[in-house]
Amino acid sequence: MLRSLFAVVAILSASSSNAIAQAKPMTTPSPAPSNAAQATDPMASVPMDKVSYFIGRNIGDSLRSQGLSPQVDKLSEGIADVLAGKASKIPEAELIAAMEQFQAALQVVELRKRDEAAKVSLQYLAENGKHPGVTTTASGLQYEVLHNAEGPKPSATDTVQVHYRGTLINGKEFDSSYARNEPASFPLNRVIAGWTEGLALMSKGAKYRFVIPGNLAYGDRGSPPDIGPNETLIFEVELLDIVGK
Repeated sequence: MLRSLFAVVAILSASSSNAIAQAKPMTTPSPAPSNAAQATDPMASVPMDKVSYFIGRNIGDSLRSQGLSPQVDKLSEGIADVLAGKASKIPEAELIAAMEQFQAALQVVELRKRDEAAKVSLQYLAENGKHPGVTTTASGLQYEVLHNAEGPKPSATDTVQVHYRGTLINGKEFDSSYARNEPASFPLNRVIAGWTEGLALMSKGAKYRFVIPGNLAYGDRGSPPDIGPNETLIFEVELLDIVGK
């Protein structure tokens, strides 16, 4: 499993490197290297201290996104031993047993997080449903009309254009077309159930606030790293257009 983790990290590091290279602005091409330069080791001029630090940061990002906090000295020691071709200092059977124990502990932690998140979400939904102007549908979707409009409403098979802002119930913003300054377009039957139901209530030009329970959002799987399992989401949505209507 450790090998699998580092294989994934290596791929991520390579992908990040490619992305950075592609994102660089175009510059004037460097002169062609001389024959003497071609004969030298092309890696000799590479700043490996910076490359190593970059790879380390990618490993750290991957571990942090998974909520893992390994002992950095032992992590470094394991990497160094593999790169040096040294045998493992710890028997393989002990490593496997430790990882099995680690996975079991992670499952307990994850279940506790889910239970706590569910309690917080249920409490929020109960309180929000009491506010004036908030309507709760049979599915559990809650909506509030921020700006009403008259006209056609989209069906599940329509493509809509919207501006939106999505936050968690703690106020953290996880997505916003306003921030990108670019509306989003999509078929209404290709998004989370809360959006499919909620947008169908709106006319073009309207703006609603949706509070979407986890079962109508991303369910048990969540949408890592920002949205946890069964997390309640809040969206302010402005319906700009219904394609073809």
